[in-house]
Parts: sequence; C-alpha cells; structure tokens
Amino acid sequence: MKSKMMIIMVGILSLILAACGSTGLSDTLDWEVKDFQATTQDEELLSVSDMEGKVWLANFIFTSCDTICPPMTRNMAKVQDMLIEEGVEAEIVSFSVDPTVDTPENLKEFGREHGADFSNWTFVTEYKQEQIQNFAQESFKTVAMKTEGNDQVTHGSSIYLVGKEGKVLKKYKGDVDVPYEQIVEDVKAAK
Repeated sequence: MKSKMMIIMVGILSLILAACGSTGLSDTLDWEVKDFQATTQDEELLSVSDMEGKVWLANFIFTSCDTICPPMTRNMAKVQDMLIEEGVEAEIVSFSVDPTVDTPENLKEFGREHGADFSNWTFVTEYKQEQIQNFAQESFKTVAMKTEGNDQVTHGSSIYLVGKEGKVLKKYKGDVDVPYEQIVEDVKAAK
C-alpha cells in the first residue's frame, strides 16, 4: 500500500512541476520569437539569435510618437531600475516600429531622454516596415502598422517577457497600471 501511495505522490508532484514549466512560471504564452536582424542605437548588428540563453524584456516604440511611447519608455526605465536594485540580470530590447524615421542616433537620444541605461537596454532599427510589422504579429501577436500619409504608427503597448529558449512567456501592460513588481518577480522566476 505504501509503495502505491508513493507512486501516486510522485506522479502528482511530477504533474505539478511540469505545469510550472522549466522557468518556474505558470500559464506561459510560449510564443516562439522568430529570428530578426536589426541595427542598435550604437550602430551594431543585433539579431534575436544573439539573445539565446538570456532572459529579456521587449516592447515596441518609435521616437516621433506623440502619445504612449514616452511614458512606456519611462515605465520600462523604472522596470530596469528595479531589476538593477534587486540584482537581477536581464536584457531589454525596444523595437522601433518606424524604421524609416528612427535612426540609431534618434533612438539613442530618445532612450537617453527617457531614462534608459544602455548597459543592458538596446534600441533597434534599420529594417523594412513590412519586416517589423510581420515580426510583431508573428512573434508577439501585436500590431505595428504605419498607414500612408500618417506620421504616427499604430502599435501595441505591452511589455513582453522572453525566456532563455526564445519564447514569449508573459505579456504585461506597458503604458498605464504597469505591474512593476510582478514583472521583476517573473524575470527572477525565468532565470
């Protein structure tokens, strides 16, 4: 009887651990992030494959945005500060959704203005509009659409947590009511 009970307990424990996934997070999105190449604010090449084995946060912004991008970037800067205070290492990547306007220099200035620490935060550009639109949709299930004759770009306002295996694990509000503490805790759990 004891061995039967032990087998049942081991089975239950295995199911619980499997449900949590290898990251310790439950209810993960598990969206695969497709490879993508871009140029950083320092005019260096970066591809998603360079992020393999790292935990990182991502969002979508553009420098001439007159609505949500400045506060979203300041909110990400707050997340970055909290991660540093907690001693948690994670990369941050902000993808420009307006690559025809956002030069590496523009992105660097925008990041600087809104509190980015470039030691682990990279802003990327220099790809085609169609590429970022497809990448945002396929990898992050979000929109990144620039309509002709409009200098603003329609895009999502979320912060995404990407795990070491290159999958989107979680999605958070990035513009208002940002769950700062939850993001930090989830980054820790994904390590």
